[in-house]
Amino acid sequence: MKENVLDVLTYMFESYFEEADAMFNREALLEELVEVGFDHDDVEKAFNWLADLPTSNDDLQLTSPGNDSTRIYNPWELKKLDLDCQGYLLELEKMGILTAASRELVLDRVMALEADEINIEQLRWVCLIVLYNLSGTDVPYNWLEDVIMDLSSSHIH
Repeated sequence: MKENVLDVLTYMFESYFEEADAMFNREALLEELVEVGFDHDDVEKAFNWLADLPTSNDDLQLTSPGNDSTRIYNPWELKKLDLDCQGYLLELEKMGILTAASRELVLDRVMALEADEINIEQLRWVCLIVLYNLSGTDVPYNWLEDVIMDLSSSHIH
């Protein structure tokens, strides 16, 4: 999956996040996304990416490290995520927006994109999609979007 898949995911999220029923009619949604210009294969890959995304914290099934632990990135993650991206994830954890388990899910979904590098804007979208799917309607979308998208990288050190 390349950036086009993230473009499909972003478009789907922006266009359909309030219309839960749209996500269940896969064929109609696929047809609509192809009509607006997305490649059929990219749309299928986006659907597969979403299918691997847990929809609640109960679904994570991760043994979470303690709050005082430090995340060490492996070489593939370091190649894909620059220091700004790593700092952004750390800042979200410090703010209590990401837990250790949800951070690992974000990293899993970033690595599943198979892009050579992920920039901060792309990482923000992955975080927003993951957190929104985990929280469902428990967290107001506007608040989540403001925090994820507006968190300035100047706060990250």
